[in-house]
Amino acid sequence: MIRRVTSPALFPPPTYSHASVVEAGTRIAFLAGSVPLDAEGKLVGEGDPVRQAEQVVANLEEQLRAVGSDLAHVLSTEVYVVSGDTAVLSAVWEVVEASGLSTGPHSSTLLGVACLGYSGQLVEITAAAAVPDAGPEVRS
Repeated sequence: MIRRVTSPALFPPPTYSHASVVEAGTRIAFLAGSVPLDAEGKLVGEGDPVRQAEQVVANLEEQLRAVGSDLAHVLSTEVYVVSGDTAVLSAVWEVVEASGLSTGPHSSTLLGVACLGYSGQLVEITAAAAVPDAGPEVRS
């Protein structure tokens, strides 16, 4: 269903693919940005990008479960971190790797940004994922 592609003509990425190819007829879910809020809407890990990344990944797993998918079926992500410090970006990426999200490996972009939507928010992840045939019907 998913073929991961790393071009031998390009510098090899550390833990992601250059591209993911999905056969026609497969359902694909495009997920809204996963944010570091708990079920009550409270910010988790204020001032701590690593703790926020952990919450963001947990929330992403819930989003995937709701559409009948999981981390193993993620095709691509964009990881946004409020920081210009590559050490902070790397620390957040370590959370992504530890989660199993990069196992595919999926295609990913890691970005340092000036701000995100919620006050105090330091991390957000958007994703696209294949939905296995056994997944529930997505309703609008």
